[in-house]
Amino acid sequence: MLTPLSSAIVQIRELTIAGAYEFVPRTFGDNRGMFASPYQEQALLEATGRTMRVAQSNHSISAKGTIRGVHFADVPPSQAKYIYCPRGSLLDVVVDIRVGSPTYGQWDAVRLDSTECRALFVSEGLGHSFVALEDDTVMSYLCGEAYNPSAEHGVNPLDPALGLPWPADLEQVLSEKDLAAPTLAEAEAADILPRYEDCLAYYEKLRANGV
Repeated sequence: MLTPLSSAIVQIRELTIAGAYEFVPRTFGDNRGMFASPYQEQALLEATGRTMRVAQSNHSISAKGTIRGVHFADVPPSQAKYIYCPRGSLLDVVVDIRVGSPTYGQWDAVRLDSTECRALFVSEGLGHSFVALEDDTVMSYLCGEAYNPSAEHGVNPLDPALGLPWPADLEQVLSEKDLAAPTLAEAEAADILPRYEDCLAYYEKLRANGV
């Protein structure tokens, strides 16, 4: 259920995966075009009890059918992400890979596009993936930490045990790295997945520090 801010400028919904939130900003259109504010610090604070330091911004352009992810990073510090789609459309998927979580192995998905300007916040320790629904789709996202190759990992987005909701009518395009990524079960056996209790402790630390 979407919850409006008192300002009625943005609506907030927590996904079925705790720690992931959808934000729907109000859009303003006239004969000149449209204006929206996909990221609003006050909305994020109201939803999560914390703000987000921005250490890096990322921008990707993807052909139709391109799947990126499932990506995640070691906790701490991992990498929170605030995502929106300024051009085209995509299906954004959040996977709970936190060992011990009540929703471990489950996912939720949100369509992001340049018309509604919906945005998605993904907390540290969650897996993130998406598929481009049309050519030249742009994903833009703010990151709470800088990219750290040594701490980055992946889970295979085609893992049948996850059953991620990739549209059957799209010809899938994946990197060799993502295709070679382990299944969720293999990643857990290799002890590379975040632990739910560590994530919760880190979230509380960030709130206490005002981040």
